[in-house]
Amino acid sequence: MDRAIELVRDGDIVAVHGVCTRIMYSIRLASLALLAVLVAENSPAQDKESLALEFEGGPVWQSRNLVRIPNETGTRFSLTDVVGQGAYGTFRVEAAFDINERHGFRVVMAPLDIKDSGILGSRVLFAGGTFEPNVATEANYKFSSYRATYRYRFHNGPTWRWKIGFTGFIRDARIALQQGSQLAEDTDIGFVPLAHLKGEARLSDRWRFVLELDGSAAPQGRAFDVAAKLGYALSDRWEMMFGYRGIEGGADVESVYNFAWLNFAVASIRFRL
Repeated sequence: MDRAIELVRDGDIVAVHGVCTRIMYSIRLASLALLAVLVAENSPAQDKESLALEFEGGPVWQSRNLVRIPNETGTRFSLTDVVGQGAYGTFRVEAAFDINERHGFRVVMAPLDIKDSGILGSRVLFAGGTFEPNVATEANYKFSSYRATYRYRFHNGPTWRWKIGFTGFIRDARIALQQGSQLAEDTDIGFVPLAHLKGEARLSDRWRFVLELDGSAAPQGRAFDVAAKLGYALSDRWEMMFGYRGIEGGADVESVYNFAWLNFAVASIRFRL
């Protein structure tokens, strides 16, 4: 989804400028994180979580998915209007590891590949192809992500625990249209630095509320992944969770215009070693 930062492709100086801008945003967030660590109260000692595995799945709906490729000469159209809002099935796998009471890591694999068919309402110029209205059209929207996060627990109160950190985000993206034998596509594999924030509220011995965010913004675009989930401990090691996840963002650069908003109803099972 987020194409705001692209690696150098066809000498695109704007993309390089976008990477630098995001890095500067990350440096500013790092300064805020350091300040938060310095002023936060000392966290009481607690058992670290050696390893936790979480398997999440559920339906996703497209609230918005606007595309124009190339940005200067292509036709702006809505993938949602072509194939509908959904729902489509998705899943993700996450592993979290704490090396001590304060420092930890997280890795995430989150494939997303929507394929469906519909009809264009008007002629569309897309990625070098011309697609006619009222003709059966196959569409593909892929936005798979792979993430690695470092995070630091800066607050451990009687109810809330807070962690802050940084996520290295690798996206594998594709938008494609096909009518008969004519296929046009735009693909992109790129890296984006994101800020990370996680809050966890202890509601009772078994219930907890989790709020988690990966996100960043720059003049060329933005990317946000927000989740709010309620968890119930089935045992000391197993936990069931359910809630909402939203992914919103996109890019407005010379080669690509794409902004999407995806809504997930999620359920997950979590196992802690």
